[in-house]
Amino acid sequence: MVTDLFIGLMSGTSLDGVDGVLADFSGDRIRVIAHHAAPFNEGLKSEFLSLNTPGSNEIHRGALASNALARLYADVVSTLLDKSGLAAEQVRAIGAHGQTVRHRPGEFDGTGYTTQLNQPALLAELTGIAVVADFRSRDMAAGGQGAPLVPPFHQAFFSPGGERLAVLNIGGISNLTLLNLDAQTPVLGFDCGPGNALMDAWCQQHTGQAFDDAGAWAASGTVQPDLLSAMLAEPFLQRPPPKSTGRDLFNAGWLEACLGARTATDPADVQATLAEFTALACAHALQDSMQLSATLAVCGGGAYNLHLMQRLQHHLPGWSVQSSSHRGLPPLQVEAAAFAWLARQCVRGLTSSLPKVTGALGARILGAVYPA
Repeated sequence: MVTDLFIGLMSGTSLDGVDGVLADFSGDRIRVIAHHAAPFNEGLKSEFLSLNTPGSNEIHRGALASNALARLYADVVSTLLDKSGLAAEQVRAIGAHGQTVRHRPGEFDGTGYTTQLNQPALLAELTGIAVVADFRSRDMAAGGQGAPLVPPFHQAFFSPGGERLAVLNIGGISNLTLLNLDAQTPVLGFDCGPGNALMDAWCQQHTGQAFDDAGAWAASGTVQPDLLSAMLAEPFLQRPPPKSTGRDLFNAGWLEACLGARTATDPADVQATLAEFTALACAHALQDSMQLSATLAVCGGGAYNLHLMQRLQHHLPGWSVQSSSHRGLPPLQVEAAAFAWLARQCVRGLTSSLPKVTGALGARILGAVYPA
């Protein structure tokens, strides 16, 4: 039985866990049948974070972390099937992104590399469903950044009527998609800077909490102008697209360098400044690329940070800043749905990369298929 049901699995740079959706593509528009989120346990989260930087015995540790991730992915798939009342045989494929631990496109030898820890063969064995993985490497082999990959999905889902719209995904890193800029540019996208990664790390370090719930801690602090200026001086922010980034750049060492001798700064003030920096980096990137105001649909975990959403609206007068829920897809389902869509494109033999977004030489079929 051939169906148009796909599962998408996403574990992003926020390192908070796995989001999975079971999606139906048989109608005019994608329909999410089931969604499930599973957190990382502290051991796996710590290992992924550690593997973002050079360390000992990385091949061994990375392989075991990949196995653990595949088992967690399989648990999410099982829950999605239970919630939907569907059988594994009814699902065409799983799109499994893996966990990015290094992303260095174009560096070192002109090609660079990107590394997503994953074990798609094990996932196929555990679920009995074909798995599509390794979405980024073909685009990079063609001279692209390998990221962001979600803009074509944003175009397919959020803008069927051709309206001007921006989509901002705030995960660990923030990325923008600009839809229908003009007749020649139906879609443009790029990473615009940090998202939750720096705020979450600072919050964990100083409060013991994994994230700043609704941005309340940041809202209690005072933005430090000199620290904010140091952050906004980051050269990546001024680079023109195509561009992508990750924890390779925006990490604890980067924040320490910005803090410099400001070690006595109140931690709540640093959190307030990080939130302001994130909002400004996104707002500046949007204003530089999209001259006329429109609607900004925000997805990812950052959409639940009320303080951050307020700061975005403050810096984007004339724009309507809203959750992606207003566009028919809740914030934590968007990226998982995107990888279900990318898996569908791959098994149908269709290209899903956009050269204007990634900088690749041409559109490519993305992903490698591991049969059930």
